[in-house]
Amino acid sequence: MERLIGTVTRGIRTPIIKEGDDLVQIVTDSVINALDANNVTMQDQDIVCITESLQARSQGNFATIDQIAKDVASKYSGEIGIVFPILSRNRFAVLLKGIAKAGLKLHILLSYPADEVGNHLMDERLLMNQGINPYTDVLEEADYRKMFGDDVRHTFTGVDYVNLYKEIAPNCEIHLSNDPQTILNYTDQVLICSVHDREHIKKSLKDSGASVVYGLDDLLTEPVDGSGYNQEYGLLGSNTADETSVKLFPRDCQTLVDAVQERLQEHSGKQIEVMIYGDGAFKDPVGKIWELADPVVSPAYTSGLEGTPNEIKIKYVADNEMKHLSSDESTSLIRQKIKEKQQNESEDYTIGTTPRRLTDLIGTLADLTSGSGDKGTPVVYIQGYFDDYASN
Repeated sequence: MERLIGTVTRGIRTPIIKEGDDLVQIVTDSVINALDANNVTMQDQDIVCITESLQARSQGNFATIDQIAKDVASKYSGEIGIVFPILSRNRFAVLLKGIAKAGLKLHILLSYPADEVGNHLMDERLLMNQGINPYTDVLEEADYRKMFGDDVRHTFTGVDYVNLYKEIAPNCEIHLSNDPQTILNYTDQVLICSVHDREHIKKSLKDSGASVVYGLDDLLTEPVDGSGYNQEYGLLGSNTADETSVKLFPRDCQTLVDAVQERLQEHSGKQIEVMIYGDGAFKDPVGKIWELADPVVSPAYTSGLEGTPNEIKIKYVADNEMKHLSSDESTSLIRQKIKEKQQNESEDYTIGTTPRRLTDLIGTLADLTSGSGDKGTPVVYIQGYFDDYASN
């Protein structure tokens, strides 16, 4: 029988995970029970996606603002320049509480008109009307308020982030610039808070004379007074747990995915792939927010998820080679070209296909499926992702 369904994505409900839980057992049981209840049979190259928060919670990977403050105080002795933090209550506000609790004067350098992931400080049209050049102009907080008002709220959250950060850290000064070296006008001790440009910015500031340069990925890389930690990403990828603590990005992720894969393969006899995912890598077309505030989409995955898609563009073939063919002839031609794509792949046939890693694409699909609210499906089961139009 001809196959009529391609990729299928299912959110899998799990119990609420607590510290110390056997996550391998819970994930495998949840997947097996959900598939059995819905008469779904495991197939080779099915994918199990596990949200990073489950691993972090099961391993108790949390830190308090006191523990953050102690690590900050151990690394800085003068005024601290905080460079390019994300505008976020969930991602940065609690971290700022910990940084401020170290008791040092803070200078916060914000990029404008938006932060690294697209959260806006002002309407870009108003920025143009003010005659400001965002590539060269530095704005102090007083300039910002004079030009854009005393209450500038984020489109979605309704929060004035300059006010929020000033409330959290009354001893801070706010500056706006898109040149990270601007911070050296105020202090030579710097904390880089950007996610994806952090290594470039660190090097730039060190080369320009900064005496102390760390990033969020250098804080909590080992336990502080019994805290959680992440040896690779530090505080990057952390989320608010409550008003005085954060949940860090998980550790030892490869061990988890390998163990889940082994259990599911023992159960099914099939080659099941497994990955951990955080934020998906997509951009909101209205709010202009790029979702990826985690350091990576997937911190660990099994070997079958390595690489990028190998696809031809069906639309290209249809538009250029099928205009005078019948439906059956077109179908036969497409399937033949797919089967031969390894040998006959050309730039024309692949133009327009997405040049992204499999883990970024699949992690985004999983993130959109599970959501970040109350769906209660922190595990996602994907079938048919590697199938194509020629698959039976």
